[in-house]
Amino acid sequence: MTPTLESLGIDRMTVHERVALAQAIWDSIPPEVTPLSDSQKQEVDRRLAAHRSDPTAAIPWEQVEAEALARLPK
Repeated sequence: MTPTLESLGIDRMTVHERVALAQAIWDSIPPEVTPLSDSQKQEVDRRLAAHRSDPTAAIPWEQVEAEALARLPK
């Protein structure tokens, strides 16, 4: 039987806890299971080059996450 949100208690978690769980699950998947397409590789290379040319333009993940979560309905 496939677990459900309810049987795992996920439905009782806060949005922040669900996001953290989803990220932890995604991070547990080995990269070779979900290889990048050529266009995705090109985009990663483009973004890496942009970052290397101006690392001060980067926004910390904590700030991005906080701003995204602040936009969610309470």
